[in-house]
Amino acid sequence: MVCMDGNKAFTLKYGGKNPWFDCHRRFLPHNHAFRRSKKGFTKNRVVKDEPPPILTGEEVWGWVHNIPRVIDNAHSKLSGYGNKTKDNEKARMDLAIICQRSDLELVPHNHGKMTKPKANYCLTSNETKNVCKWIKELKMPDGYASNLARCADVNIGQMNWMKSHDCRVFVECLLPFAFSSLPDHVWKPLTELSQFFKGLCNNTLRHDELVKLGENIPFIICKLERIFPPGFFDSMEHLPIHLLYEAKLGGPVQYRWIYTFERKMGDFKRTVKNKARVESSICMSYLHRETTYFCSHYFKTISLFDRSPRNEGAKLNDAVTTTLSISNQLGRPSGKAQTHWLSDAERSAFLHSNSIIEDDPISQTRIHGEFPEWFRAYASDKENGVTDPNLLSLAWGPDSMVKTWHKYYINGYKFHTKTWSQGKKTISSGVYVKGVTGGWEDDFYGVIQHIFELEYYKLPHKVALFYCQWFDPRRNRETKVHPQYDIVDIKMNRKYDLYDPFIIAQKARQVYYVPYPEMRTDKRHRSAVIKTKPTGHVEVDEVDEDCHIKMKIWHMLNN
Repeated sequence: MVCMDGNKAFTLKYGGKNPWFDCHRRFLPHNHAFRRSKKGFTKNRVVKDEPPPILTGEEVWGWVHNIPRVIDNAHSKLSGYGNKTKDNEKARMDLAIICQRSDLELVPHNHGKMTKPKANYCLTSNETKNVCKWIKELKMPDGYASNLARCADVNIGQMNWMKSHDCRVFVECLLPFAFSSLPDHVWKPLTELSQFFKGLCNNTLRHDELVKLGENIPFIICKLERIFPPGFFDSMEHLPIHLLYEAKLGGPVQYRWIYTFERKMGDFKRTVKNKARVESSICMSYLHRETTYFCSHYFKTISLFDRSPRNEGAKLNDAVTTTLSISNQLGRPSGKAQTHWLSDAERSAFLHSNSIIEDDPISQTRIHGEFPEWFRAYASDKENGVTDPNLLSLAWGPDSMVKTWHKYYINGYKFHTKTWSQGKKTISSGVYVKGVTGGWEDDFYGVIQHIFELEYYKLPHKVALFYCQWFDPRRNRETKVHPQYDIVDIKMNRKYDLYDPFIIAQKARQVYYVPYPEMRTDKRHRSAVIKTKPTGHVEVDEVDEDCHIKMKIWHMLNN
């Protein structure tokens, strides 16, 4: 609807499809090499056109107001619209007319039949079955996606019955790994397309990032046009060009996409009692809910809408704000608690929890060994004037008897211990903590083994700690980060050597680890890290204040 008469779409001779192939070079800068290419796109065509102007609402209405409604022509097709095709013989015949790709053209034989060469963007039959098997065995956090395993048919190597949210999860997160066995010149633009949609669907959008995405997406689509046949590029492949403009006008997509309405309609459809009057039943259910919601403002006994949001921690009115962030965490455990007596090593370790800031073993020894004793002696000495009961409680440490839980809700996440997740279809034990540099260099990734809840004398709240098993963070050996796409690979069978298992629960962020399909034999024992978004929280990428405090402590001990 943005391009209107300037869309440059055409009709394929054999496939009868209306593709938007080679309609994206005009969105590139004037000096870009793709504009002058006579072989990579349409034969002998150089593009000097400008992008079509953005139309106003009145101009768009002038174009579309005479188009007949779909219900008025339910059994007719618009002029020039043909049957859609994929990568079949007709698509290859059209490709021979439009493009110069002799390796993909049909090969004739003496008996009159034609052979379709295998394209470098296609997986083999065994590879597609391996991808389906890989999807069927994937485990994701609770509430992250629906059961993708039901969509994978391993016998024939197909994905069926994927919901719109399933497609979003696959495109944004799983696409680079599902097709990681393809050649680099095919895999890279697919990965860039995946990261484009991931950036577009962020909870917060920044203008500078939208500008960068808008500059990259024409280049990404042009690279795809050099790989796939013209019949692949219909209006849906052209749409990403204009999504950035819509994001600038409408804001973050979570306020505009259809998931919430689909979910609400699903709720209403389940309330239908009279199948002969479906619409009337939905209207009655809607009026009943609206009436109940209105009355709940005046009658406190009506609690239909008092249900807590998914993965909500402690309620805000239950929080007691103090000057120490350690006692202000809004988390809550779930399940049945057990008791655990802290060992000397565990008690010493949690006193410096979340303090992984320096690789120097001497500095680590001073922070972990000297600071707790120095802090206790300093706070206990009355001459130093430490009267804050919170600091005194921290100096003396918590009780040796703590509670352990299997589940904990905090930061918009639901965390499980590793043992609790075994045998379940979802896994919520993956965790990472941000490094002090704000980049990938010193982030730590691990798995939650235990969840401890500690009590301090005079502190108003209990303090939750996650006991984690960390993976070896050494870069380019055990943990690899892709230099272009920031994809983090973890070697799952290599653990962190130092004993530093504890992190404060409020600093934890959730991840899940995705192993590679079987055909990636070079990626055995390796898994990719995928970070999840919290439910009901908007995260801001900033270096945590407590990390700065730890850095100051390190400098104090070394000066």
